[in-house]
Amino acid sequence: MKKIDTTAAGSWTVHNNPASSVVKNCHPNLKTFLAALSFAYFAKALSGSYMKSTITQLERRFDIPSYLIGIIDGSFEIGNLLVIAFVSYFGAKLHRPKIIAIGCVLMSLGTFLIAMPHFVIGRYKIETTIRASVNSTNNLSPCPASSPESSRAGDRPSILPSRGCEQESSVSMWIYVLLGNVLRGIGETPVQPLGISYIDDYAQSENAALYIGCVQTIAIIGPVFGYLLGSLCARIYVDIGYVDMETVTITPADARWVGAWWLGYLIAGTITLMSAVPFWFLPKSLPMPVDKHDHSCTPEQTRFIKDSPTMDHKIRQEEPANLHLMASEFVPTLKSLLGNPVYIIYLCVTIIQFNSLIGMVTYKPKYIEQHYGQSASKANFLMGMINIPAVAFGMFSGGVIMKKYKLGVMGAAKFAFGTSLLGYFLSLLFLAMGCENSKVAGITVSYSGVEGLSYQGRSLLADCNLGCMCSKREWDPVCGDNGITYVSPCLAGCTSSTGSGRNTVFDNCSCIAGGNNQPANLTATPGQCSHRENCDKVFPYFLALSVLSSFIISLGGTPGFMLLVRCIKPELKSLALGIYTLATRTLAGIPAPIYFGAAIDTTCLKWGYKTCGGRGACRIYNTSVYRTVYLGLTLGLRTVSFLLCIWGFALLRRHIKREEEKALTNGNAELESLRKEENSFIHCEQLMLTSDCNPDRETHL
Repeated sequence: MKKIDTTAAGSWTVHNNPASSVVKNCHPNLKTFLAALSFAYFAKALSGSYMKSTITQLERRFDIPSYLIGIIDGSFEIGNLLVIAFVSYFGAKLHRPKIIAIGCVLMSLGTFLIAMPHFVIGRYKIETTIRASVNSTNNLSPCPASSPESSRAGDRPSILPSRGCEQESSVSMWIYVLLGNVLRGIGETPVQPLGISYIDDYAQSENAALYIGCVQTIAIIGPVFGYLLGSLCARIYVDIGYVDMETVTITPADARWVGAWWLGYLIAGTITLMSAVPFWFLPKSLPMPVDKHDHSCTPEQTRFIKDSPTMDHKIRQEEPANLHLMASEFVPTLKSLLGNPVYIIYLCVTIIQFNSLIGMVTYKPKYIEQHYGQSASKANFLMGMINIPAVAFGMFSGGVIMKKYKLGVMGAAKFAFGTSLLGYFLSLLFLAMGCENSKVAGITVSYSGVEGLSYQGRSLLADCNLGCMCSKREWDPVCGDNGITYVSPCLAGCTSSTGSGRNTVFDNCSCIAGGNNQPANLTATPGQCSHRENCDKVFPYFLALSVLSSFIISLGGTPGFMLLVRCIKPELKSLALGIYTLATRTLAGIPAPIYFGAAIDTTCLKWGYKTCGGRGACRIYNTSVYRTVYLGLTLGLRTVSFLLCIWGFALLRRHIKREEEKALTNGNAELESLRKEENSFIHCEQLMLTSDCNPDRETHL
């Protein structure tokens, strides 16, 4: 029997030796492919998590609200969906390693494009009244009776150079970030489907699952390094190397601080570009392993050919007919799949829970920053070192539990539902781990220190600062000796200052002397007050509960996914997984960051303003409302999913009962058939016993 082998160039060669086209051990090129694919998985996971770690940096640098950040974040899924159908179908018939290499190059180009605006937009300018020069000893008066600085910083900065405004407003630089993320999504598309199928085709059956598991494990490490990279870059000033750091008057804890967000994208883009190199040198196909059932055709052919009586080199000429047959059967197959109520309920539950999960994960670092007063660097560090490992360990443990206890369909469903419900009840405790609002005069408290103020623009003005001609738009906070933050030195009524840079001290602040028992001459220092002792006490408990709930919820991830695989007919699994991926990305991955961001924007108390007018990024949020909106939206979506789960359990029980009855009916039919055959055999024996044509048999009996 002649065998057909596929060479690296994709041509067909006939060999007389049956063993020439198969291998017993892992091929060296397959090992190289495994290492390259693992590196590619690591690179794409690193850049994706780094994107989420830079949310607040991008908001502040481009002066955009959270909902626009949500659009930028969801644009990755848009790019992925644009080409996933074409790549999954046509990529499998082409040179898969090179298609993956092209995807990695596109991912790296998209990552570089995201960083590009930093080199075009110019230096980051901070609006502040603090003198940056360390050599100057002249006193600065933040609150003169008639100040050019105050006039310039008025409600409408109309005397700024018009050329600068035109240059800034001509092109919104965040558009390039969005386009770069779309390009990242397009480039990421071939990595998973073509990479996993390549391993499955050319690895021995007993090793394929292990290899794929190794690749997925490496992918989990990527987000850890992504958030750690985000933590490092958030600590570095955005214009590092271009400005004298002694002149930077703000700290990483300031709402105006922007870290070196662009640096991480350059690093991630370089790593992604490096991951493309090995794929260019790998062959289109490898020798087939010895345990594959069909040695005479390539994996691409076996996808389209069923029960062919003969296999020869003309086999590819039969593909169009089979593809036409597959196309004609697509609509009935789709109707059969969508007619499965268990699958539809599972899809709805998953979409709703993914909305909750994606929205929560996207804005969790920002929640830690705004609610607990942590810096962006520390928030990203905690996400990378605590939350992500807990999720990875939970997913692994869920798979081990499922294997050890041999959970069936109903067992997997109960386990996934139970862990999700337990995680839900634990997450309710987050609502009790709140912090009070920062005391900001004219926003959250009155100038006399009375809490519960409803913020309006005019509430920033008081008798103590009416003569200062202060701007109500600027955000240059100072902390008074009374523990209250003031929006600017001018609004604090400060008439003089000493020192420079971060060591500046504002004196004679009339608004700080609000009480009769306080001295008349009080001072203020740059930055917000951080006197929220109860927050510092609650934060460790928040972290511990966050790790525990993340671990418990992720325990049900693997059993939940196996439920999808097991409740579908084998011939419908590929289509079911494809629709599952399409639905979760379209209905969860894209919209969730957008409406979560829009909801968070409604909790903003004080917006920043762009140089040439127009609303910029939020400077301070209503902490209690932020907590209610963020956690309420997350938990509310999961509540709806649990209600659907109850309906799903009823359908699943009915489905399992129907399958058992069908199996029992088939078993009875087979038993009846066996009984008929047995009776027929006995009848034949009786006829043979009564026959006289064989005297020897009669004598023997």
